[in-house]
Amino acid sequence: MAGTAAARRDRTHYLYIAVIVAVILGIVVGFAAPGVAVELKPLGTGFVNLIKMMISPIIFCTIVLGIGSVRKAAKVGAVGGIALGYFTVMSLVALSIGLLVGNVLHPGDSLAVTDAIKEAGQGQVTAEAKDTVEFVLGIIPTSFVSAFTTGEVLQTLLVALLAGFALQAMGPAGRPVLRGVEHIQRLVFRILGMVMWAAPIGAFGAIAAVTGSAGLDALKSLAVLMLGFYVTCFLFVFIVLAAMLRVVAGLNILTLFKYLGREFLLILSTSSSESALPRLIAKMEHLGVSKPVVGITVPTGYSFNLDGTMIYMTMASLFIADAMGTPMSIAEQIPLLLFLLVASKGAAGVSGAGLATLAGGLQSHRPELVDGVGLIVGIDRFMSEARALTNFAGNAVATVLIGTWTKEIDKGRVDQVLAGQVPFDEKTLVDDHDPADGDDADEAAGEQPNGLPESRDADKAAARV
Repeated sequence: MAGTAAARRDRTHYLYIAVIVAVILGIVVGFAAPGVAVELKPLGTGFVNLIKMMISPIIFCTIVLGIGSVRKAAKVGAVGGIALGYFTVMSLVALSIGLLVGNVLHPGDSLAVTDAIKEAGQGQVTAEAKDTVEFVLGIIPTSFVSAFTTGEVLQTLLVALLAGFALQAMGPAGRPVLRGVEHIQRLVFRILGMVMWAAPIGAFGAIAAVTGSAGLDALKSLAVLMLGFYVTCFLFVFIVLAAMLRVVAGLNILTLFKYLGREFLLILSTSSSESALPRLIAKMEHLGVSKPVVGITVPTGYSFNLDGTMIYMTMASLFIADAMGTPMSIAEQIPLLLFLLVASKGAAGVSGAGLATLAGGLQSHRPELVDGVGLIVGIDRFMSEARALTNFAGNAVATVLIGTWTKEIDKGRVDQVLAGQVPFDEKTLVDDHDPADGDDADEAAGEQPNGLPESRDADKAAARV
């Protein structure tokens, strides 16, 4: 068994080495033959779409199993309330940091806005962006099944919550359904494991297209903004998030990021944090965070906890205002940024959400600045790397923090996993570990918290030993 496990880890190790090589080759092709590189974009798009195809069923199965196995509905509500409160606070912190750095750097000074740039900026205003009311109503799917076909994460979340609470209310009668959902989850994660073998091809196409379309000129002229944004994201992650993780959970953020290294590489190569969402769910459960916390925090965080996007919108707004020759005072900046904070929720799930949200927000609040959006179109894809990485880091840390606050995390398991003693199964992306849901009443009654027979839980415990 040990030899088989080692061989399995070796194969996936080679897979991610191939991803790194593909990224390097993509950059080389992008600079050497930009025309050819741009034509490779469908390779990256196709791979990301394959991953997105798996998101809805994974979220549904995770949440249904998590909520259906918890006896007290109030526990799920508490997790959701804490999560939304935390997301709001961290979004404001991210906006504040971006505001501070943007006012210090003033990267938009001395840039000229041409007619072509103005047209590019206006072209980013999309009708897909929704106001807050439309966003809330959009969470309700047209049918039970359409939540899985439209790709809307929050619609899937709503259907899964309803199904989970219904199975919870059914009690023992709902256990066969939970067993069926558990088998479906294993099937979906196995399919995802197969899809991941296409990662090198997707990474090559995505990076080549980004490099070929932007080129060196855009990087040189807008280097100050881009580097300033990267530095700001770095400070937010390794000072703010690292401090929160250390104080609340007692963990080193570098250790957590090492555990999530392959997910960061996947995001870096595809410029999409969604590409790592299914793996984040699987890895957080493997880490020892309970299913209800993971199932609610991760999908919700992907729409409401966009720390990187908050920083991006702050710095981009200040950059555009300076470049347009109409710098904003602090009194003007704060209302605009609070408006963008709300607007970002209304555009959750829109393709190219960062740039589209910025343009749509400016169109509604400061329409005279929309022309300047064209200034950052050329480097937006490079900035999207930092946006996606920061958003992912924020959601990973949030899951651990909320698990700690709600006492829904197995700290002994966390130490073992981060120390490498319990390796993650890269082939199936699932294991037999079921973190306890903390319902002492169920345990006192001799009933397993997850509704599974005691003998099966005993077998799992023996397997872990």
